[in-house]
Amino acid sequence: MEMRTLGNTGLEISRLGAGLSEIGSRLSLTDEDTAARVLNGALDGGINFLDTSACYGISEELIGRTIAHRRHEYVLATKCGHITGGYAGEEWTAKTVTDSIDRSLERMRTDFIDLMQLHSCEVDVLERGEVIEALHVARQAGKIRFIGYSGDNEAAQWAVESGIFDTLQTSFNLVDQRARTRLFPQAKAKGMGTIAKRPIANGAWGVSKSPSAYADGYFERAQIMAGNGLIPNAPKDRILLALGFTLAHDEIDTVIIGTRNPAHMQANMELVEAELPINPEAVEALHRRFDEVGKGWVQLR
Repeated sequence: MEMRTLGNTGLEISRLGAGLSEIGSRLSLTDEDTAARVLNGALDGGINFLDTSACYGISEELIGRTIAHRRHEYVLATKCGHITGGYAGEEWTAKTVTDSIDRSLERMRTDFIDLMQLHSCEVDVLERGEVIEALHVARQAGKIRFIGYSGDNEAAQWAVESGIFDTLQTSFNLVDQRARTRLFPQAKAKGMGTIAKRPIANGAWGVSKSPSAYADGYFERAQIMAGNGLIPNAPKDRILLALGFTLAHDEIDTVIIGTRNPAHMQANMELVEAELPINPEAVEALHRRFDEVGKGWVQLR
């Protein structure tokens, strides 16, 4: 598995990372064996960047139950800020962030979290500064090593320009390219690590109907972009095209793909290792196509 250094953090991470929303929201504690196969399979295959969140159902608990004994083998990223898991409080306060960090440490059975990210709060929360200060306090206490922002559009721009955060996680794929010009160059100039979420556009490219309600916005964009003709030298496999497009951007340190299916996890790793890169003419054509019809499109969440 290709490895990258995550910005100025010094963390060596796999170019393909595992997003753990699906195992947390689609599995139950009785499915611990399935989660173990997904997570251990990822680690065995060379993935060492795991991205979860306090609000991804039981994802953190499953990490603690299944791979805590392999903690030295992976870089652990999670997120905080929302009210979740029966917690009684107010979102985007220092107390909520602090309590969330402590809860995540306990759930994942670890003494430290490599990367703690604020999870898609808006500019007003960032400007208020309370939650950022809470992250700094946690870092000084040794609970977290680095801090990041996960989000899109104006809030992501604020996070990049602030110089406060070590990493940026943001939406990027063949129908959501705003970050290519608006975020990634600036983030890399500041030494930030860059993490691409939703790298295959929720499977919305190359299908006749939207795969899910969550993918509707991407499906509409895909229909518009595909309506202008075939993409030259594109692979026949639509997932390979989508993933290959995202990974063709050298400014991205890692892309995170989620699944609750062990076979799908294995297939993703094989795709990255055996089938990439895709033809650069296909990547350039998708750049042109987006610039023609989608320059005004904002990032979707």
